[in-house]
Amino acid sequence: MRPSLLQTLKQLRLSGLAQSLEVRLSEASGNRLNHAEFLELILQDELNVRTSRQIGRRVKAAMFGEVKNLDEFDFSFNPSIKRRQIHDLASCAFLREKADVLLLGPPGVGKTFLVRAVGHQAIKAGFIVLYRSIFDLARDFLGDEELGQQDKTLNRYLKPDLLIIDDMGMKQLPRRSGECLLEIIMRRHENRSTMMTSNRPLEDWAKLIGDVPAATAILDRFLQHATIINITGRSYRLRHGGNAKAKANSNRGRRSTGDNEGLSPPEDTEPVMALSSDSGGALPVEAAATEKTEPSATDQAS
Repeated sequence: MRPSLLQTLKQLRLSGLAQSLEVRLSEASGNRLNHAEFLELILQDELNVRTSRQIGRRVKAAMFGEVKNLDEFDFSFNPSIKRRQIHDLASCAFLREKADVLLLGPPGVGKTFLVRAVGHQAIKAGFIVLYRSIFDLARDFLGDEELGQQDKTLNRYLKPDLLIIDDMGMKQLPRRSGECLLEIIMRRHENRSTMMTSNRPLEDWAKLIGDVPAATAILDRFLQHATIINITGRSYRLRHGGNAKAKANSNRGRRSTGDNEGLSPPEDTEPVMALSSDSGGALPVEAAATEKTEPSATDQAS
């Protein structure tokens, strides 16, 4: 490649095209591609590089902490998990409909894994995503309140096509957090999609938020167009962590015997987790009328 051509490509910020141009020139010569076919190839190379960089920037901006991919999720751990339902979420149809999703279940059953994986898939589909735990949200608003930057923080939470709020219910929220969450839910309602996870039943939200009217209003709006996924079962982390510990103990036992018989590892008797699409727990009276169960057509470790 001539240095002048390479310099021109750099000035035009066509780095993707520059990386593949020599290969494409050889390919065009060997396959006798016409000008239109050659142009299409090199423009597609540039587009692929720009798309990859954009995804990388959006993943970083989403603040996942740890990126998860749905193909890494161990569906075989629990055959009752509705793979189709999860993949329907990953198709991002609910984002186009501006609907919401709520995952309920005890700690460790896969809620965080699933929302991060769906969020990653949404970014690859061209959507803007923001992932925050409920405590991140509280710190963001209460911290910026002292600096007088509440509006800037609010806009940050309103802009994404998908807002993921994780860990609702881990502990009682600081004062005024309910007001912040309520404003976010109200402003995003029917305008942008929100996905939340919680390890507490919905009837406990008023106590966790510390504001009964705010909790009722949050649930009333959030559940109106929400798909509720109730996950039950033992912790996936503890199960596999227990197996690893048992294996280590078994290996130490074998070394201590000095022969080939060794010690038998303990049997794994923990039950396999189950995932149900039914809503978990009774809703508050004010929100019960708004619950929406998963569509019949739909359908680890946090």
